[in-house]
Amino acid sequence: MHSEHHCDVLVIGSGAGGLSAAVTAAWHGLDVIVAEKEDVCGGASAWSGGWMWIPRNPLALRAGLVEDEDAPRTYLKHELGNYYDAPRVEAFLKHAPEMVAFFETETELQFADGNGIADIHGNSPGAGTGGRSVIAAPYDGRKLGAMISLLRKPLRETSLFGMPIQAGPDLAAFLSATRSLKSATHVAKRLARHARDMLLHGRAMQLVNGSALVGRLLASARKSGVKIATQMKADRLLVEHRRVTGATFTTQHGDSVIHAKHGVVLATGGFPHDRDRRKTMFPHAPTGAEHWSVAAPSATGDGLRLAETVGAVVETNVAAAGAWCPVSLVPHADGTIGHFPHIIDRAKPGVIGVLKNGRRFCNEADGYYDYVAAMLAATPDGDAPQSWLICDYRFQRRYGLGYSRPAPMPISHLIDRGYLIRAETIAALAHRCGIDAQTLEATITAFNHDAAQGQDTAFGRGETLYNRKNGDPTHGPNPCLAPITQAPFYAVRVVPGSFGTFAGLRTDAGARVLNTDNAPIPGLFAVGTDMASIMGGYYPAGGINLGPAMTFGYIAGKALAAERTAA
Repeated sequence: MHSEHHCDVLVIGSGAGGLSAAVTAAWHGLDVIVAEKEDVCGGASAWSGGWMWIPRNPLALRAGLVEDEDAPRTYLKHELGNYYDAPRVEAFLKHAPEMVAFFETETELQFADGNGIADIHGNSPGAGTGGRSVIAAPYDGRKLGAMISLLRKPLRETSLFGMPIQAGPDLAAFLSATRSLKSATHVAKRLARHARDMLLHGRAMQLVNGSALVGRLLASARKSGVKIATQMKADRLLVEHRRVTGATFTTQHGDSVIHAKHGVVLATGGFPHDRDRRKTMFPHAPTGAEHWSVAAPSATGDGLRLAETVGAVVETNVAAAGAWCPVSLVPHADGTIGHFPHIIDRAKPGVIGVLKNGRRFCNEADGYYDYVAAMLAATPDGDAPQSWLICDYRFQRRYGLGYSRPAPMPISHLIDRGYLIRAETIAALAHRCGIDAQTLEATITAFNHDAAQGQDTAFGRGETLYNRKNGDPTHGPNPCLAPITQAPFYAVRVVPGSFGTFAGLRTDAGARVLNTDNAPIPGLFAVGTDMASIMGGYYPAGGINLGPAMTFGYIAGKALAAERTAA
């Protein structure tokens, strides 16, 4: 069966960037269709922590956190170096606060501040000590009504019984539930509400993190009249008189054509699961398979391939092609292998990361990108890049290690499946992991000596505000350091993964896709990770994926509305 549809704007993909563009364009009076490849919306955005890096945002300003407008620019110039793209960075810094103000004033997307979150590299000029982060406010999924079926469920590995937990007070309560009556009460209420939601709705309805972001964007799309079509696989862009005017799709009901009068926005999630492109752009993945992304499996590079057929260029001049994060591979009882992203556990006091030679190779409390970059740099040629996070009994039971949860959650099943490696001595643990035992013992002895003094002489762990924020504020003198002494000892193998990709389509400051002559391709925009990251392949702060995605979606939506006005 063949179907044909017409609209003003076609958005291909339904992550934060795509929905931002759709809602913005629709609010300005355009008829918008969002075509999503899967049967649910949200892509990697729905699985993310939901944080957005937005310097000088309205929430910070209202809290009295007013910083010099040159500070974020100075920080990015220092962090990005030769990859600093002035026009696009300037567009982001100008429009990002405007984007937040628009959404919180005109849509269902409301925000909570992250005013206590510091930039990752606190010793760099212009680094922020807070006030540059926002997150979607928690949302009651029941408000979506039947539309809740369009929202991707939380990632299995980072949720508890299918319930997402938000970083900050919510997570702190879960980590201290066995030691605090207040925390235990909070956790009991959350779990009771979740149990009821699972019984009545079959899914989490207390939406937080990226789930709240996408949920609120879906509610905003409904309010503004955006049409959402799922199970639509884009096959080809339509071009008339050198202008992109729509796309063809394969659906479960046959072929479909959508004509877009004013333009098409590509927002398909980059290429984290495109093995062929990973093979050419990820040096550590010579066959394309030696990489484990936590992005949605459907993000296979569709947007890049579609754009290339009409003359677009994939920007490969980036420091790294992927938004690296360390992951551990979780063998589930059903035979599937999950990917757990190690975001926070590395900064807690009493854990180290080592290579098979038994040596530490970085400040474990630094950013997730930094950990993987250091692991790749330290891995000898010819070896598979991998490391092990190692802790003792006290650490595992208090904080958890990777997918193994803290007390009172059981861990024996993860030991039986080989995910969590346990031994009564450091030497025995080393043998089970294939690590040089003598060197590991020496490494832990040196680390324990430093930890007792509260100073990491090897890598300076705990010296920046970012490190300390992710540590344990109740532990001193250094919230990121504690000796590893209490048997049994545990280890989890960590491999290179990513939240998504940094390489992407070359665009201008207006999110317009550029051709080989660096000229805009009329009618074609790219946002999210289909667009080459404005961070040039670096990771200077948490939220540098979603912040630009939302902002350039907003920019694209406004540009499309302006084209309609000028026509």
